Amino acid sequence: MLAACGGTPPIPKRGVVEGDLGSWKFRRFQPVLDVEVWVEGNKAEAYTASYVTEAAEKRGRVEDHDIVNVFVTRYERPDGVLRETVKLARRLAAEQGYQVDETRLGGARTLSITGNGEAWIMWPAKGHVVKIGGRGRDSVPAAMVESYADRYPSQLPGGSLEGPLPPGPDSEPRPVDQPAHDPDNPRPDLDKYDPKAVKIPERAVAPPDAPAEPSKPTKRDRKPKP
Repeated sequence: MLAACGGTPPIPKRGVVEGDLGSWKFRRFQPVLDVEVWVEGNKAEAYTASYVTEAAEKRGRVEDHDIVNVFVTRYERPDGVLRETVKLARRLAAEQGYQVDETRLGGARTLSITGNGEAWIMWPAKGHVVKIGGRGRDSVPAAMVESYADRYPSQLPGGSLEGPLPPGPDSEPRPVDQPAHDPDNPRPDLDKYDPKAVKIPERAVAPPDAPAEPSKPTKRDRKPKP
C-alpha cells in the first residue's frame, strides 16, 4: 500500500525485514554481537536475516548461491558512520584482496565487494550500515538491494574510494594538552605577547669622553717588597 501511494517503507524495528521479499523467502533472524563497521564512541548493535529462493525450496535442496544474507548495523548517532564505512572498504581492497568498486544497484549508490568466494553490496545510510550478499555467490540480487535501499537510503557520495575521506569525528584536530600552571615558573603566553608593552632593561653605556676606569694591578704588575 505504501509503494502504491508513493510512500517509503518504514525502517524495521529490529533492523531487517522479517518477511518475504518477492521470490526471496525469509527464513531466519538473528542479533549479531560483532559490529563490522566500528565507530569510536558511537555505540552500535547489529541484526541479520537470511533469505532463500523460492525455487530452491521447491526442489528441496538449498545451496550457497540460493541464500542471501542481510546485515544491518544501527548506531546511536550518525556521526562517523560514512567515514568508517569508506575506510573499511579501502582496507578490504588494500589488505585482504577483495575487489571493491563503487556501483549503482537497485537505485542506490553502493560499494561492491567481491573475492574469496564471496559477493557483497554495502552502503552507509543515516545512522545505519547495510550489507547484503553471501558466500558462494558471484553477484547480489538487485531486487533485494532495492528493497533495503527504500528503507535505508544510501548516503554514499560519488568518488568516495579515490577522493579524500569523508569528514568524521577522528578527522577533527584534537586539542593539545597544556601543562599545569606553575606560579614559581610561569610560562609566557605568546598569543598575548605585546612587544610594545614589555620593557627590556637597557645596559648602561659610558659616554665616549668619559675617562676609563683604572684597571686593577695583576700579580705581575706588583713590585716585589724590599
